[in-house]
Amino acid sequence: MTKTVLFDLDGTLLDTERDFTQILNAQLSHYGAPTVNPLQVRNSVSSGAHALIKLGFGIDETSEKFISHLEELLNRYDKCIPQTECVLFPGIEDLLNALDRDLIPWGIVTNKPSRFTLPLVEKFPILQSSKVVICADQLSNSKPDPEGILRACSEMDCSPADTFYVGDHLKDIQASENAGTKSMAVRWGYIPEDSPIDSWNADFIINHPDEILDLAQQ
Repeated sequence: MTKTVLFDLDGTLLDTERDFTQILNAQLSHYGAPTVNPLQVRNSVSSGAHALIKLGFGIDETSEKFISHLEELLNRYDKCIPQTECVLFPGIEDLLNALDRDLIPWGIVTNKPSRFTLPLVEKFPILQSSKVVICADQLSNSKPDPEGILRACSEMDCSPADTFYVGDHLKDIQASENAGTKSMAVRWGYIPEDSPIDSWNADFIINHPDEILDLAQQ
């Protein structure tokens, strides 16, 4: 039975922490606020831009400044992408090349909007081998809702039961379970300190990308 592998993007395929640390700290400095360190960003970024605003400014969605700060952060990120300093995590390029070599189809399902996702994918030739790229703005519901994973399975004409979903956040694992796919949680991602990976009940916990290939080949 042919397996299919679907991936989250940030914290799973791409290490984007440096970009987010730089733009958030530039924004904080603009307002005379204390900056944050990369570890703080790594612990927050998988929860999205909202989490970064909460981290940096110490406010939540009830603040009248929240939306304006969020929009400014996203605009700063948009301008940052052409000069992005993000990289593929170690072993990811070899994994994706091996999946292509073995004719194991793979795709990307992310909560990141297309305006950020597609330019990033274009920066990395290996990511352009993805059979589908499903982004948040193409969907009615974001993870942990299974809509994105199920849409990818439909477009790739594969059964969820024969599909792995790979991510670095509890919402990824919940979305995978809700979609009926096998879940893989990766230890190299942006794992929040208050949500240990071993508590997510993933079907597999992955220490190195090679393990994903081994499971997909079975």
